[in-house]
Amino acid sequence: MAPRDRSSRDRGSRDRDERDSEFVDKLVHINRVAKVVKGGRRFGFAALVVVGDQKGRVGFGHGKAREVPEAIRKATESAKREMIFVPLRDGRTLHHDVNGRHGAGKVVLRAAPPGTGIIAGGPMRAVFETVGMQDVVAKSLGSSNPYNMVRATFDALKNQMHPKDVAARRGLKYSTLQARRRDLVGAEE
Repeated sequence: MAPRDRSSRDRGSRDRDERDSEFVDKLVHINRVAKVVKGGRRFGFAALVVVGDQKGRVGFGHGKAREVPEAIRKATESAKREMIFVPLRDGRTLHHDVNGRHGAGKVVLRAAPPGTGIIAGGPMRAVFETVGMQDVVAKSLGSSNPYNMVRATFDALKNQMHPKDVAARRGLKYSTLQARRRDLVGAEE
């Protein structure tokens, strides 16, 4: 009976490794902090990590520890616990332009045509790469603090709506909404 239990445990850890391997994580920022004590200073580290599956799911986490690898591990686990889903148009860009805000950090995210690439600053770029976005134009206004920039970016991504959700809120069919959009775009040209 023991060999069967061991194999099922091994399979469980292998399943967990496969599930973890589907995620891409990016280290955004490491901060060294010092605590002054009687004998001198004690140093600790705080890490900000963004984790995503490059298919629309993304999360960020913050971890603190005495050593850098432990802080990164804690931040990664925190990010995996609190992930959000971002609807992407054609799996590459946003459906519509959106603003986000957290504290003094403000961001503007704009949908972009194919081939544009990711035009964004460091912390926002990490979020877009892990979510799987390929074409986006972003601008950070206000704070350059990486924590506030990431939180403002997540605020903007949470406000992103799929056209099917918009159609449902308006009480329309998705095809009707698409036809109206085509008519408006055709009228502008």
